Amino acid sequence: MNTISGDITQTVLLVAVVTIITLLVKAWLHRTVVPPLVGFLLLGMLLRWLDDEGTLVSDQSASILRFLGEIGLFTLLFKVGLESNLAGLIAQIRRASLVWLANILGTGLMSYLAAYYIFGQGLLPSLVVGVAFTATSVGVTAQMWEDAGALNTDNGDLLLDVAELDDVSAVVFMALLFAVLPEMRQGKAEGLFWSSVATTGIFALKLIAFVALCVLFSTHGERRLTAYFQRLEKPPEAMLMIAGVALLFAALAGLWGFSLAVGAFMAGLVFSRDPATLKLETSFIPLHDFFSPFFFISIGLAVDPAVFHQALGLGLGLAVVAIVGKVLSNGLAVWGLGSLSAGMVVGASMVPRAEIALIIMHRGQQMGPWAVSTHLYTATVVVTFITCIAAPLTVRYLLRRWPQNGPGRG
Repeated sequence: MNTISGDITQTVLLVAVVTIITLLVKAWLHRTVVPPLVGFLLLGMLLRWLDDEGTLVSDQSASILRFLGEIGLFTLLFKVGLESNLAGLIAQIRRASLVWLANILGTGLMSYLAAYYIFGQGLLPSLVVGVAFTATSVGVTAQMWEDAGALNTDNGDLLLDVAELDDVSAVVFMALLFAVLPEMRQGKAEGLFWSSVATTGIFALKLIAFVALCVLFSTHGERRLTAYFQRLEKPPEAMLMIAGVALLFAALAGLWGFSLAVGAFMAGLVFSRDPATLKLETSFIPLHDFFSPFFFISIGLAVDPAVFHQALGLGLGLAVVAIVGKVLSNGLAVWGLGSLSAGMVVGASMVPRAEIALIIMHRGQQMGPWAVSTHLYTATVVVTFITCIAAPLTVRYLLRRWPQNGPGRG
């Protein structure tokens, strides 16, 4: 009993110290162009490096941190979905979809080919890299646009629209990829095509059913439920009730064979169309700010110090591919719609790989080294460091050189 009590005390102490440090890191890095997630990743890696003997982070503490990381994953994806402006995106879909298509084909294909043919990662890990690198973390560079007064312009709107399409497609591709990967691993060459087709078909039917359920709830039940919560409780309790419903969607997605991330994102989209819910979003921010750092900390904890120096070269190589892929695919497409300067700014702004890319690689690592090895996983963390530090610096310089003009959507 004393041992159990001591483990719990140690875990509570560790969580308390980590929480305080994350708040300090966030406050310090907000004064720079470096996103706080970089600090959270480093904190997780530091905990792993300081704990070679397992005395600082016990097995119980590690389990609790992983659980908090999963809740952090939920808050991250729910917030991404909640902040998605689907109505505005649909209104501008034709213009944004051209850039998005070039981005997906260019970045995804380039990343896959580089991982497979240049870095020798094998077919399945290369597919994971290709899907992960299609995603972007525009929040890392959007602050540069806002500081320059350029976010509410035509090109600022285009940037946000393409980033939203990136988020939606990356989540869908992730769900499809991890549904097909086990079949691809086990299937024999002669039956691989048809087994993959069958798995894809089943996945598509399940996804359609889940999306239909989300749409049905969004159009016929969400506003009534939110209004009831608001009558029952004032903020922040009303928003906590909404978050509870979102957790149900996330759990349901997991039971249907998707993932917590897919369910959380879809739940965010369900509630995003209701102005009443969006007014309550500020009540969700403390929940997000408390839990989301633990996701990045858990990512850092999974980085093996023994392979970091070995993965550094691969990480640098993949970072070059990640940067060139986004700049070329997005930049050339935007250049075709407008100007070269706009293409360079938008392309550079799409470079960061953080939340969704790390989620995809994390899910791949959980499947086993045949999908994502520790070496590849660590290299992706290196890519996150490089892109999330280099992109804001570059975008700030480019926006000063080429100020963006245009009225935007308002």
